Amino acid sequence: MDEQAPTDRQPWLRISLFDADGQDRDLDEGDIDVGALGEHQLLWVDLQDEDADEGAAEACLERLIEALGLQDGRDALHALNGTPQLLNFGDWFLVAVNAVEGKDKLGFEGRGLAIACGRRFVLSLHRGPLKILDELHQREHGETRLGSLRPENFTASLLDWQVDSYLHAVSDFEEAVDRLEVSVLSSRVYHECLPELARLRRAASRLRRMLAPHRHVYGALARPDFRPGGSDDDEQDPIPAFRTLEKRFERAMDAVENARDLVVGSFELFASRNAQRTNSTMRVLTFVTVLSGVMAVIVGALGMNFTTPLFESGSAGFWATVAGMAVIAAVGIVVARWKNWL
Repeated sequence: MDEQAPTDRQPWLRISLFDADGQDRDLDEGDIDVGALGEHQLLWVDLQDEDADEGAAEACLERLIEALGLQDGRDALHALNGTPQLLNFGDWFLVAVNAVEGKDKLGFEGRGLAIACGRRFVLSLHRGPLKILDELHQREHGETRLGSLRPENFTASLLDWQVDSYLHAVSDFEEAVDRLEVSVLSSRVYHECLPELARLRRAASRLRRMLAPHRHVYGALARPDFRPGGSDDDEQDPIPAFRTLEKRFERAMDAVENARDLVVGSFELFASRNAQRTNSTMRVLTFVTVLSGVMAVIVGALGMNFTTPLFESGSAGFWATVAGMAVIAAVGIVVARWKNWL
């Protein structure tokens, strides 16, 4: 799809018209005409304003408000601050959520996404690029049947992509935990695992803090009093889609909670591995102490004041004694290795 790239004066604006009875196409801003949209047409306007001049972004949003008939929600649209919320204006509603964007595997950051859903159109607003929307744009090639969707169902689809971003983040998190546990189970345990465990714990807590505030939003969307007028037998009724979305949110919430448990399990594994290493060290020290004690007993016995031919053998007797103790030490080491004491 063609798109207007942001410049110093112009925000990133993508306008797509999905026509189930005709040809899907991209539109210019001046071509927006909500009143001319047919029953099987759906207009999607996507506005990104992070890299654009602030005044130009506000002016573009103001033009879209006028073109789409969103005047009664003007203040709410201009005051979006990334806080999850749901506002109903009768003919249309506004839902604001946060998707996950990561600079690296565990650098989770929230990216605000606001969606205004009205009659035959959907307006999405976000500051900076959103991977989930880029993927959706790239997925749709050629003719689609998206124009047959109600805007509420298309909104539910966009929100499902947002929830999916948390599931992808959890997958990245689980991959990092797996790598750490493999390191912990290696032949040596380094104290560098502790900073990595702390990093994982912070990442898990951040994911939960980002996702948990959405609970009231998805709960409100799924209630039948939010968008009355359909029935469960109507495949275009948005309520079943929102209920499915709420269940998917709960699964994502469970996955994030499980991520925190994974960190606790990794720490217990690290503690057990350290304890095992300590036990192995103490076992070696105990063996060395016993072997040294045996050598000390032999040397002490030889230092007793009694006459024996050994003391009259000179250097030969000395080296014979040393060789005997070496043999005893070697036999002790072989037995210890055989018994897995070392």
